[in-house]
Amino acid sequence: MRLGGRNLVLAGVVAVMAAVPMAVTATAAAAATPTAAFVKITDWGSGWEGRYTVTNGGGSTLTSWRVEFELPAGTSVGSYWDALMTRDGQHHSFTNRSWNGTIAPGASVTFGFLGNGSGSPRGCRLNGQPCDATAPPTTSPPPPPPTTAPPAGTPLAANGQLQVCGRQLCNRNGKPIQLRGMSTHGLQWYANCVTPASLDVLAQEWRADVVRISMYIQEGGYETDPRRFTDLVHHYIELATARGLYAIVDWHMLTPGNPNHNLSRARTFFAEIADRHRDKANVLYEIANEPNGVNWSAVKSYADQVIPVIRQRDPEAVVLVGTPDWSSLGVSGTGGGVDTIAANPVAASNLMYVFHFYAASHGDRYYDTLARAADRLPIFVTEFGTQEASGDGPNDFTMAQRYLDLMARRKISWVNWNYSDDVRSGAVFTSGTCGSGQFSGTGRLKPAGSWVRDRMRTADDF
Repeated sequence: MRLGGRNLVLAGVVAVMAAVPMAVTATAAAAATPTAAFVKITDWGSGWEGRYTVTNGGGSTLTSWRVEFELPAGTSVGSYWDALMTRDGQHHSFTNRSWNGTIAPGASVTFGFLGNGSGSPRGCRLNGQPCDATAPPTTSPPPPPPTTAPPAGTPLAANGQLQVCGRQLCNRNGKPIQLRGMSTHGLQWYANCVTPASLDVLAQEWRADVVRISMYIQEGGYETDPRRFTDLVHHYIELATARGLYAIVDWHMLTPGNPNHNLSRARTFFAEIADRHRDKANVLYEIANEPNGVNWSAVKSYADQVIPVIRQRDPEAVVLVGTPDWSSLGVSGTGGGVDTIAANPVAASNLMYVFHFYAASHGDRYYDTLARAADRLPIFVTEFGTQEASGDGPNDFTMAQRYLDLMARRKISWVNWNYSDDVRSGAVFTSGTCGSGQFSGTGRLKPAGSWVRDRMRTADDF
């Protein structure tokens, strides 16, 4: 996306999940006291998603709560939601937010976090007392075994490892398919819009096939804290995998527009991502979001140096290469178009070229370029909007539908920008949605959100 959003207020990784009642085994005596029960929702070996449920089993209303526990050496907390966290060494303390501290008798609230490492919380205490009066303070539920098979009926289960067959994206059986999904906004601003709850909605209600994890490099992104942003991408890949979604790792370079400016960073980042996730069938690598101000030879040189880093670790994954002039296949400038790319392609298998469009700004010339490109190159539309190229302004649903019809006929996969509550018209949620944690349904969708959700929910042809 061309407008980076520098002036937006930084959104932390704290997000909101809906309170989910959970059964807690307890004696009659314990039922009369508040309890906090822990469970690992998913476990991928090197990390996990955990949830605590605080239940008021007493007869009077709780007005605040504090859950404390120890983590073993080598295990730490990454992102968290529905609580505030403080840490002293391996001692972690989570307290309520302003909106979820009051718990009526018999009611429950939840909070969650992502853990790095294989350990589990121990010695849990709720408001200074053992979290579960029926068990020793150091007891915690045994974690479930890591899930290796994708959930039944999901896009990942249906298609498995993707491959490029000629000019088509194909599933493990060689059948040409079309993936449809959403892109996150920049993680440095809108990580609170990418939570287990919001991804549940994307996978189950929107029936998406793919989520694009948009990690900006500049503009307050990766270069400011490589460890933090790499870990965020690791976590989101695991959350997507647990839901049977494909995950596009988007190296969102934008300014400066020459991808070679970030070559060393890209090699370091993709080496770690590919090394950790090499055994997954759902990861695609978008190595350069929107090259601009440079010609095709500069983009190809960058791709020639980054792709081998991925291939040494993950030889089968699909790699997506951005194209000149903001991934417009050269139509937005003079960086080289379809003919130039076709005459000097990147020498790699399972590779596709990227095209982006915004329907209110990009009319027939862009549409025709995409149609012609599909005859010569494998194309993946990793970003589009129904509004102007800034991601804002009025929607042109008529032109956008023309593009979608073309992509359906040609089985060109697409990802819409963007799954956040940014103030611009291209963000699918109304402002404040991510803070509220209420992602389900259509009541908080902007017009663009309702439009793309309706089109994503039509049946896939897998």
